[in-house]
Amino acid sequence: MKSFSRVLRFGFSVLVFWIPTASVFAGAPDAGSPAILQEVVVTATRDQEEVRKVPAHVTVVTEKEIRDSGATSLVEILDRQEGVQFRSYSSQDPLSVIDLRGMGGDNPYGKVQIQLNGRRLNRPDMASVNWFQIPLSQVERIEIVRGAGSVLHGDSAVAGVINIITKRGEGKPLFRLSAVAGGYGLHSEEAGVSGSTGKWSYGVSGGNYFSLGYRERSTVSSQGAGLDLGYDASDRLSLSFGASFKRTQYELPGNLTEAEMAVDRRQYQPARPAYWTSASSEDDGTDRQTDLNLRADLLLGDFGRGEIGFSTGFKEVTVDMASWSSFNNYSIQTYAVTPKYILEKTVFGRNNKLTAGIDYYKEPFKMDRYETRERTRKLGAVDLERQTVGYYLRDEFQIFDPLILTGGYRWEEANISGNSLTLPGTVDFDTKKTHRGDAHELGLTYLIGEKSKVFAKYATAYRLPFIDEQASYYGWGNGFLADLEKEKAKTMEWGTSLNPWKNLTVGLTLFRIDMENEITWNNATYRNENLDETRHQGVEATFSYLWEKRFKIYGSYTYHEATYRAVPYDGKELPLVPNHVVKLGAEWYLPADFVLRPEIRLVSDAYLSGDSDNTGEKLSAYQVCDLFLFYRPVVGRTKISVFAGVENLTDELYATTGVKGTAFSPQTYYPMSERTFKCGISFEF
Repeated sequence: MKSFSRVLRFGFSVLVFWIPTASVFAGAPDAGSPAILQEVVVTATRDQEEVRKVPAHVTVVTEKEIRDSGATSLVEILDRQEGVQFRSYSSQDPLSVIDLRGMGGDNPYGKVQIQLNGRRLNRPDMASVNWFQIPLSQVERIEIVRGAGSVLHGDSAVAGVINIITKRGEGKPLFRLSAVAGGYGLHSEEAGVSGSTGKWSYGVSGGNYFSLGYRERSTVSSQGAGLDLGYDASDRLSLSFGASFKRTQYELPGNLTEAEMAVDRRQYQPARPAYWTSASSEDDGTDRQTDLNLRADLLLGDFGRGEIGFSTGFKEVTVDMASWSSFNNYSIQTYAVTPKYILEKTVFGRNNKLTAGIDYYKEPFKMDRYETRERTRKLGAVDLERQTVGYYLRDEFQIFDPLILTGGYRWEEANISGNSLTLPGTVDFDTKKTHRGDAHELGLTYLIGEKSKVFAKYATAYRLPFIDEQASYYGWGNGFLADLEKEKAKTMEWGTSLNPWKNLTVGLTLFRIDMENEITWNNATYRNENLDETRHQGVEATFSYLWEKRFKIYGSYTYHEATYRAVPYDGKELPLVPNHVVKLGAEWYLPADFVLRPEIRLVSDAYLSGDSDNTGEKLSAYQVCDLFLFYRPVVGRTKISVFAGVENLTDELYATTGVKGTAFSPQTYYPMSERTFKCGISFEF
């Protein structure tokens, strides 16, 4: 394997070559060309900002790209983006685990902050975001900002931030209808309308998703609805309100050995010897989630701008794991208050932008444990709470026209407290833990021409322990781990995004993340523990070229190197992190509004979960090819998109995750879908 130092030298050589090239070719656009529209990103500075001014590798997925993708979930959209990967334990999307910048090892949770219109969606417990809670028909764009973001966003923004922006109504009512059908019983339907009248804007959406799943007992059913209202009270004051509800039911088919997959890859986990865990026909769960949010934006004239957000969420979860004799009901509430202030002034004749704010979160967690699925006898109860308050300050100063300096600082305090009771009256714990710490960042961005940039950034970041990492409460080894500390990171990145000539965009980013106290589960001690030091480093390269009215080609290459930096695994690779990921795609624009789109994804092998000493078999490399044909006519005001295609065209047999065997359990895998057909239609009028 090529060492990172050699890759680093190669990357800098390319970077040095590209900079003068861009200086020559990335000047003002041709006089006859259309004006260049700069995209904006909210997540980077918690305010609207041109992408090229941000010292980070940024991707913006547009509404058109989402509408024309043929996707039925956010996972399908995000999985196409450079450096982003997902792992599934059921071959279904709603609870898939995201991996960004090689942070998806044995404990990938909480390394990427997921936002909806700038509001954090990450839960305080160790569970994935429900990717089905946001209907695609209501999404205007998706912003992916890679790199440490703890200064502005606090907890969990270690590898990056993903912000999902929903549509805001403008003008006459705009209706959206879509339907998708495919293999394994898939059908999905969504409808929405948005518009404005007078001082009011509105958006209403709803959707239904159902799939039997590739494997037996992997059915997913999800229904939801959302409402967005906006009111411009005056030239200085605007208000917005949002509400959503989502209900998702899912089944869990368990894992399979190689021998079991050879017999039937689609079966759920069969019966095994008593000392091996087996799946059950009663392994399933139900999530019900309601969210409300209110935001006020105030213009203060020469004194800047203010914003204050209030949000609350309530989530009820029922999980039945008969294979573990675990039957739990739990609820999570979230209360958030997030005021911020922005002042844009000239300092020494140069543009300057100051952002300051406070983030307050209160997240109560309650769980009841029962003996059976019927819940006739309670075994215990847990009552926990995580409360955090963070203060941040960030400044953006234009040293001279093409060079921008950014710096920021955050201080945060978090308290995790509560108790656990095993009936009839044993107190497992009743205590609390306080985490305090800070984060800082310093970045430089050099603007080249109208669309290009070169940037460098140093930043620190952190991740707080989840409630169920700090406290063990599932019925075995109950206790509060007072010695468990938060994860800390020091990050460096250098990169460029260049537009050397019309319709060609290329990018290169090099990054290093040095982690301390990464939290992992120790199978020997049956408790969560902090690792000493780990390092995540790599390269992200992208390109896109459009030959107008003929074709578009695009692709990315990501190199990850994730290693332990201390005994007993010093120099060993972290499990479940592939070294190489390649994504390539094209769009051919055919006559009569037809578009042909092939895509291929290649992922190298990786060590299995639990194989920290790198002594076992690896999770096999795989390549997946998709092929879709689109018909996209415009009839008057109506935009139509019809598609048909095949996912996993070559019928690749693969898995995105697997677990190393032990003396008490076999080596197992979670197989993904074979060749799948899909078709759909959408209208916008």
